[in-house]
Amino acid sequence: MNVIIYVANKSHAIYASTICELVYKSALERGTGIAKRSPEYITKKINEGKAVIALDGKEFVGFAYIETWSHSKFVANSGLIVAHKYRSLGYAKKIKSKVFNLSRKLYPNAKIFSITTGLKIMKLNTELGFKPVTFSELTTDNEFWKGCEGCVNFDVLKRNDYKMCLCTGLLYDPTAKFKSKIAPTLISASKSFIVNPLVKINSIISFKKIRDEQ
Repeated sequence: MNVIIYVANKSHAIYASTICELVYKSALERGTGIAKRSPEYITKKINEGKAVIALDGKEFVGFAYIETWSHSKFVANSGLIVAHKYRSLGYAKKIKSKVFNLSRKLYPNAKIFSITTGLKIMKLNTELGFKPVTFSELTTDNEFWKGCEGCVNFDVLKRNDYKMCLCTGLLYDPTAKFKSKIAPTLISASKSFIVNPLVKINSIISFKKIRDEQ
């Protein structure tokens, strides 16, 4: 096994259909939402050099790409996927780190964000310095939210006026000085209470560890 992670170029466009099929299958397996992307869209990202791809020789291992919103003020690291036979070997973390560093290089002043239902992605993002946020702190670009229309959970997002969904929003702000002190577990919002997102993630992770140890 000799896996190498590349910044994608035109020679990697041949994997576009494989990537789309794997993303679709993974969404079905998880029973959760992943926004659909066409092979043409993935090819565009590859040709622009706004993606990373992991290969074992010529065999596909994994992929992730970059999207920009609100005139490049916001960047999303999207579509992280790893082929089944290469999972649980640490490649998701390596691909995530590679696409994150590429985002920082191409858009050094942009805020990088992610919305996900996946525990592993949450953990990877927090290790890179992402902080959980409400959707109001993410891009307001309508084109980004249109991308959620292919997700099985889109009706949840729409019913909540695009303010919340099953996904957790995470944000990396290169200009912010985040306080180390965690905010209270419950904060008041319009005479109701909502759970602080960071506490939510830590609770999920702790529950997962306890369950795995049993």
